[in-house]
Amino acid sequence: MIKRLYIVYFFAAVLAVESCKNNDSVFKTVLYAGVNVVNASGDTLNFYLNGTRQNNSSSLYPGSQSFYLPVAQGAENFQFKKAGTFNVLFSVPLTLKDSTNYSIYVAGETTANSFNTIDYLDTTGIQNGIGTRIRFVNACPAAGNLDVTVGDTLSYSARPYQSSSAFLLTGSGIKVVKISQSGSVTPKILIDTAITFQPGRIYSLVSRGIINGTGSAQFNVGIVINY
Repeated sequence: MIKRLYIVYFFAAVLAVESCKNNDSVFKTVLYAGVNVVNASGDTLNFYLNGTRQNNSSSLYPGSQSFYLPVAQGAENFQFKKAGTFNVLFSVPLTLKDSTNYSIYVAGETTANSFNTIDYLDTTGIQNGIGTRIRFVNACPAAGNLDVTVGDTLSYSARPYQSSSAFLLTGSGIKVVKISQSGSVTPKILIDTAITFQPGRIYSLVSRGIINGTGSAQFNVGIVINY
């Protein structure tokens, strides 16, 4: 009888030790990046990760953005489909780093007409609710290099397709934005419009579409809210 009790106590002790080990197990920490998709094309799109649609609230219409979505760090492959279709239009592979913000710009229907930026969202100078930061992103295929002015304080010269400037500090409010093609003695103004920039924000000023295009593919400029 005593021998049987020793055996029972032995197995009970083993189970107790294993239970403690299980309770002390360290769960793997998942690290995330932020990914913002900007639709600079003329198509209405949905985008997927591992077969799961990411823009669940609505499709990305031309000129819209997803805002920053949390995505696990590491090698990822984003798939894009036209809204209402099942076939993958193209894919964008991207290696993400923890606690880093990215924007994916879609300017056409192929991987070659997409590009990405790392978004360093420096809030220096805008915490007081007066200033704002603005960068320019050229997402216009075949437009060539573009010159851009924002009010009388910011200018971006000869920005090629798929390029992005740094976020520059300036004042907020209504500013006249002008865009022209580079390299001409008397440049033709392609865009001359007023845009309101709110204080305490970080924006990307994005040119998109096709020069002489029509409808949703018309050459245009818009703003993306990064912060």
